[in-house]
Parts: sequence; C-alpha cells; structure tokens
Amino acid sequence: MSRGRLITLEGLEGAGKSTALECVRDTLRRRGVDPLMTREPGGTALGEQIRALLLGQSDEPMAPATEALLMFAARAEHLARVIRPALDRGRWVVCDRFTDASYAYQGWGRQLGAARIETLEQWTQGDLRPDLTLWLDVPVATGLARAAGRGEAPDRFEQERQGFFDRVHQGYATLAAQHPERIRRVDAGQPLESVLEALEATLSHAITPWLPDEGAS
Repeated sequence: MSRGRLITLEGLEGAGKSTALECVRDTLRRRGVDPLMTREPGGTALGEQIRALLLGQSDEPMAPATEALLMFAARAEHLARVIRPALDRGRWVVCDRFTDASYAYQGWGRQLGAARIETLEQWTQGDLRPDLTLWLDVPVATGLARAAGRGEAPDRFEQERQGFFDRVHQGYATLAAQHPERIRRVDAGQPLESVLEALEATLSHAITPWLPDEGAS
C-alpha cells in the first residue's frame, strides 16, 4: 500500500479557508480520492482543548514561547493520533493549517525567529512534511475587513494589530519563495468564484502525477 498524501491550506484571517477547504475536498472526491479533513490547532480531543486555550480570550497574556510550544504540543498529538496513521493506511489528509502557520504566526508574527520553529518542527515531525501546501494569499487589509465583517467575536489572534499580520504575511511570502515546489500561491483577493476556479486548477495540476491512472498517462 502506498503512503497517503498530506495537503495543507494556509492563509491569513479572512482568506476564505473554510470555503476553500470544501473546494479541495470536492475536487479530490471528483478525482477519486476521499480525503480525511482535519485542522490545526486541533484534530484530536486534546488538540481541541489546546485550541481553546490558544484562541480564547484571557485576562492573562500568553508568552510567545508558550504559544509556540502549545501549538507543537497539539501538533505532536495530531500527528501521532490522526495524521501519521491515516497516511500509513494510504489515506490522503487535508489539514487546515499546519507547521507553515507556526513559522508565519509565531516565527514572524511573534518574532520568535524561524530557527526556533525549525527546531520544534524537526523534533515533532522528523522528516514528515506536507506534499502540497495551498497558500491563500490575501492582502492584509482585505483579510482583516472580511474577518471583521463575519459578525463573530474575534478570537485572540484576530484581536492583534495590523503590524502583527503584516509580519505574518511576510512570513508566508518568505516560505513560498523558499519552497516553490511545495507551496502554491492562490490569489485570494479576487472574487470568490475566481478564487475557487484558481484553487481547483492549481490543486488538480499538482495532484495529477500522484493519481495512478492519470499520472501514468
């Protein structure tokens, strides 16, 4: 049995990841793949508890190092309980955010630096990396305006100032430049229909070599 594929979605608040995830799932199903859909932080019972700590409001501020370590604690559990077993069974996994988010949000946004995140990545993941990352790239101001327009109470990250998100965006742009073979940029500042068309086309092109019948043609 061949190993499954790990596909991750990344992007700022307001990038449209929820709708994009549905598009990815439906595109894969049309191509004969039934993916396991999951998210970070979260994906397990313990991970969801950690997610609540990370996103919830508190009168006590959280140190950047604490935030990063909690992210990787949830990720370690997620990998052990969900992602690795699914991949080993040949199942494809689609994850809403993964380690690129830790580089962008904690490495750049919190200014911990990429080296610390890389150390945690190596310890937690070993040689496991996503096979494909779809980066929904939206201008910071556009994404924040969309997020604010949802009418929901902002989580702990959404309450950050624009300077924080400017750094996060720069982090994603840097990662995309460093890993062009894995990270595929999708312009998420377009109208929704155009974004979904671009996303489907990008995904379909990337996965074709991995599909036995099509990749051999």
